[in-house]
Amino acid sequence: MNISRAILGNFLLFTSIVSLAKASVSDATCPEIEIYGGKFFNSKTGEQFFMKGIAYQPQRTLEDLEEGAGIFETKYVDPLADTSLCLRDIPYLRKLDVNTIRVYSVDPTKNHDVCMEELKKAGIYVILDLSEPDLSITRDHPEWDVDLLNRYKSVVDAMHSYSNVLGFFAGNEVTNDDTNTDASPFVKAAIRDTKKHIREQGYRAIPVGYSTNDDAETRAALAQYFICGDVTADFYGINMYEWCGYSSYGTSGYKERTEEFEGYPIPIFFSEFGCNAIRPRPFTEVSALFSEEMSSTWSGGLVYMYFEEDNGYGVVKAEGENVYELDDFDTLQKQYSKARPKGTTKEEYAKNWQKSNDIVSSCPPKTEVWKATDRLPATPDLLKCSCLEEVLPCIMTAHEDNEKYVELFSYICSQVDCSDIAADGVTGIYGEYSDCSITQKLSLQYSKLYTLRSSKNGVCPNSDANKLYFNPRSLHKFDKYDKCNARAKKVEELLSKSSRTGSGEGDTSDSIHKRTNKPKDGKSQKSGSTQQRGSGYVILFVSVFIASILL
Repeated sequence: MNISRAILGNFLLFTSIVSLAKASVSDATCPEIEIYGGKFFNSKTGEQFFMKGIAYQPQRTLEDLEEGAGIFETKYVDPLADTSLCLRDIPYLRKLDVNTIRVYSVDPTKNHDVCMEELKKAGIYVILDLSEPDLSITRDHPEWDVDLLNRYKSVVDAMHSYSNVLGFFAGNEVTNDDTNTDASPFVKAAIRDTKKHIREQGYRAIPVGYSTNDDAETRAALAQYFICGDVTADFYGINMYEWCGYSSYGTSGYKERTEEFEGYPIPIFFSEFGCNAIRPRPFTEVSALFSEEMSSTWSGGLVYMYFEEDNGYGVVKAEGENVYELDDFDTLQKQYSKARPKGTTKEEYAKNWQKSNDIVSSCPPKTEVWKATDRLPATPDLLKCSCLEEVLPCIMTAHEDNEKYVELFSYICSQVDCSDIAADGVTGIYGEYSDCSITQKLSLQYSKLYTLRSSKNGVCPNSDANKLYFNPRSLHKFDKYDKCNARAKKVEELLSKSSRTGSGEGDTSDSIHKRTNKPKDGKSQKSGSTQQRGSGYVILFVSVFIASILL
């Protein structure tokens, strides 16, 4: 008995030593990255961290999606859950001397242990977009609702435990010109609520930031907006394609951008770069980016992208188990291997960095170009919106064809007042139920019509065609202790009011659209973000925006 215990004890001790050894190797290779002021720092050594990165996200083509209808669980490929992909590619990422990858979409229901651990052993960090193709903040008709909040929280919950997660992007190129600056308040709300969730769950303080395009008209206001007020981004990325071919620091625009962002109070970097006007790309901008002139302001960057697709931005061609290095791979490898930016240490940096509340700037004033309000949407109320499904007489179920939602909103908002589901990033007026899901919003509006028509017959308007069903729970009185009791009374008053006031004023169908965000540069779009290059398919996601708010 004692011998067995001794053997067992020795085995457990050996297992613990091996586990600790593995952990120490990984921790030494990839310590957590932290932010202090406008820089990233290695939490173990205190040395400044610069990204030498690349975007890493394979795409499903339109043909793949059509042929594999009903087979694929998601429209996107999660390369951190597919070990056949990440284990195949990590040696090539190491060969490129990459220390960071950007992944635009991950599936929070999958396990990422193997890929994240192997990336960690390779000294590679991961910066993740929180969205995915069908759940992202859209620029033309932005919302911040319960579905998006749940998506963002689920990604954080799935990925927070990996110490080589460098940060999260709450949006990508959501505002990309002067026609959609009203979308930015919704991104700031997403940053606020994601950071709040991280705090409430007791996770390590993983930074949450934003990735923007390089639009000349909105560049300055956007940069100011995301560091102003009580809600700020933790870092700021710019998708920078100004340097093409054999340009120079002085002629490319890099000099002007560096001067403009000197002293920016949070870390700033190129969240994408690599103009492909000339192929193979010489990547001569790498030497400039990591030079003393730029490295004092910029924290490196991420080349777009690893996989070669129809858009012509890849450095490898991947086919099954085989990876073929393209000419771009060779030039990037040479440039990254020479990049040795001269940084500082946290201790030295702290001597000159004054932490002060004054560092948060005032928000940009409204102009003809910049129209966004600094009043943000509220945190989506999960209880309020879920209670709608308990108390409303008519319940809408989800449609597989997202274009159907356009038709449904077009009709219902010509019959009833839809102002309570509208959200306006210019005026800062957000309807009480604008944070609910698309089906919950439709359920509310069709329940108004049901009440308006005084049907009371248990048959919802156009129920067969519109996937509506009558909710028998709405007939029951709620116990005063029920969580939905107060909401039931409020909804009953709202429906009663709608039956007295009648329909909305006019057809608002022109303000209801499907999501078809098209890049200004003509490239296809990126997976898991509002702007998606090389996807091969159009993202369809319907949002609601009522242009004329009835008050």
